[in-house]
Amino acid sequence: MLEKWFKLKENNTNVRTEVIAGLTTFMTMAYILAVNPNILSASGMDSHAILMATALAAFIGTIAMALLANYPFALAPGLGLNAYFAYTVCGEMGYSWQVALLAVFVEGLIFIVLSVTNVREAIFNAIPTQLKKGVSVGIGLFIAFIGFQNAGIVVNSDSTLVTVIDFTKDFNTAGISALLAIIGTFIIVILHVKKVKGSILIGIFATWILGIICQLTGLYAVTPDAGYYSLLPSFSTFNFGAIGQTFGQCFRADFSSVRITDFIVIVLAFLFVDVFDTLGTLIGCANKADMLDKDGKLPRIKPALLADAIATSAGAILGTSTTTTFVESSAGVAEGGRTGLASVVTGLLFLVSIIFAPIFTAIPGFATAPALLFVGFLMISAVVQIDFNDLTEAVPAYLCLLAMPLLYSISEGIAVGVISYVIINAICGKAKKITPLMYVLAVLFVLKYIFL
Repeated sequence: MLEKWFKLKENNTNVRTEVIAGLTTFMTMAYILAVNPNILSASGMDSHAILMATALAAFIGTIAMALLANYPFALAPGLGLNAYFAYTVCGEMGYSWQVALLAVFVEGLIFIVLSVTNVREAIFNAIPTQLKKGVSVGIGLFIAFIGFQNAGIVVNSDSTLVTVIDFTKDFNTAGISALLAIIGTFIIVILHVKKVKGSILIGIFATWILGIICQLTGLYAVTPDAGYYSLLPSFSTFNFGAIGQTFGQCFRADFSSVRITDFIVIVLAFLFVDVFDTLGTLIGCANKADMLDKDGKLPRIKPALLADAIATSAGAILGTSTTTTFVESSAGVAEGGRTGLASVVTGLLFLVSIIFAPIFTAIPGFATAPALLFVGFLMISAVVQIDFNDLTEAVPAYLCLLAMPLLYSISEGIAVGVISYVIINAICGKAKKITPLMYVLAVLFVLKYIFL
């Protein structure tokens, strides 16, 4: 039955590989169950309700991806978009979280229309192959940077923006966390070199267990005020009925004090970032899994984009910000995931996580950081596929891959890549290879910087 649904032999995989891949993807994404409530609760929403909405939205989106597109990609509420939701729409602009949820719901409906009418597929196919390679490399650098941050190895600096942590200062909190992340990275690399199946997943658990040992022996100090929580799960305080506080609230938004121009800008901001974050993630993960055809196109992209759109609207109804395809899916791809069976495993784990939420939220960022660091390494391997002899192709790809980690955004990296590609090729006499849609995208990106 599984063979019939997911075509495992056709995709050169098996049930064991797909299960491990699904587990790995979930473990690298599980942090969203802790991070999303922490960010969105700044809007006034109940943190327990957000956690449940996050898990349910991830379940719906990931299962939709599995059944509609048969791809090993997982979905969950996206970082960056949740910060815009909480700190800009509900913070600076002063609108209620119900209004923000309504904007996300409307964005999802627009996404569904764009997916059904081939607009998003056309955008994906319009991006040149060499630029797609740059996107894949850029995402690798981006998630590696996120891994360094989650590990606490890279910290803020007034003079250089970022710097390496001082391991001797606050050793029992920040120092030991960063050190454990480094050890976890070595564990994953060594296991991978020795061709141990599930090396990334084993590395996550091993790092977490080492952290628990450090806590029990006093090397790791639990300091909640500083953001260092107990690594041991606790079921004592979780409210499983909290979802009722956010479910369907997007339809109860008080629209009387909302300026229509503001609402349109909010919807467009959600829409613009989500479109290109999703496209970038699909390009990067599909390229890593060798799923792109000879023309750089992704088969079955329409149902994949439709699954993403459905998840966004469903998430808004449940009570969370925009749900999107997660770049951490590349961790499962790196473990051999090639079909929707891996996504089914990930989706079911998100559903189960509602019951075992305290366990999954106890997994610290420094335990999943090694997985992101290693997957980042695997993804930048696409850099050798970029044709550096043709500067009109290589420079836009370079600017794209450089912009993603430095600007901390997949969509911004794509914007830089598209704009530079059009300008360089148009001025250098190679305008014939620029598709009309690339011109349109370049203009839209420029207008975004002017008006959004």
